[in-house]
Amino acid sequence: MRFVYFIDRINTFIGKTVAWAILALTFAVCYEVFARYVLRAPTEWAFDASYMLYGLLFMIAGPYTLARNNHVRGDFLYRNWHPRRQAAMDLVLYFLFFFPGILALVYAGIPFSQMSWMMNEHSMNSPNGPPIYPFKALIPLAGILMAFQGVVEVIRCIQCLRNGEWPQRLHDVEETEKLILEQAEQQGLTKGIV
Repeated sequence: MRFVYFIDRINTFIGKTVAWAILALTFAVCYEVFARYVLRAPTEWAFDASYMLYGLLFMIAGPYTLARNNHVRGDFLYRNWHPRRQAAMDLVLYFLFFFPGILALVYAGIPFSQMSWMMNEHSMNSPNGPPIYPFKALIPLAGILMAFQGVVEVIRCIQCLRNGEWPQRLHDVEETEKLILEQAEQQGLTKGIV
């Protein structure tokens, strides 16, 4: 479990750190709207900054979200299954869909990123053309982080198949729905005891 928690901590740290880019993205978009409509002087940098920041958030949110077990699934079926059945289904889906897609992302992303660095690629969307090669390096990086998190999830599935229960996760936030259900369950238990 040390390896599992180590990868979880790395992806959690990176995800929480990159999440601050939301503030920069919000500032860039708001300033552009203000400059364009109030000052009548649109910026040359806001469009490029906004799509690069959004791309950063989108790419790095994947490993963080997987570490938090918050990716989208057919939860209306899945949540009613026993943990072993959930783990078996997850394991099959990781090997059928997740790893082939992620490995393709890394395989295609590395030469794509390398080419961008060799060309010293700059954006063609604005007159000042900021460099975009650092952002293209995020493609294989995000794929590698996702692949490591996928290995961790496979380890969790195997442990669940062995033990019949999902292993503990690192938690930093809880979904409101889960908290409400736990409170209702606790209230029901305490009323039954009294």
